Amino acid sequence: MLFAGLTGDFSDTHVNEQYMRQRSSVGGRIAHGALLIGYMSTASTMSIAHVIHDDDLTDFPVSAGYDRIRFLRPVLLGDTVTVHYVVETVDKAGGRSIAGIEVSNQRGELVAVGRHVMRWTRKLKAPVSPPSARVGARRS
Repeated sequence: MLFAGLTGDFSDTHVNEQYMRQRSSVGGRIAHGALLIGYMSTASTMSIAHVIHDDDLTDFPVSAGYDRIRFLRPVLLGDTVTVHYVVETVDKAGGRSIAGIEVSNQRGELVAVGRHVMRWTRKLKAPVSPPSARVGARRS
């Protein structure tokens, strides 16, 4: 219910167990698709975490979006999902990379797929701190 409150998606498919048991062949409530996309985003962040602070790297990755997201099977509440995130292509000249994403449940069934596009932009030479963090900054 908490995720339904965060997203505003109170569809019976997500919040009404009795409805889903009586009226669907799924057998229970299902997870929000937005939750799975959130897990995809987490996998992306984890995959690039080791490079974003590398001083030798001149570019910085920023998500440009997700393409071809498909929910292939329902994910029941209580299922365990695993996200596989694999960078498939890197276009250094164009400043972009594409990763394939596969989400599987605890039975090894593919439940969602997608592609993630990253834009690579130039890093700043030195980190910029907010004015309040600078030595001698005035506070009002």
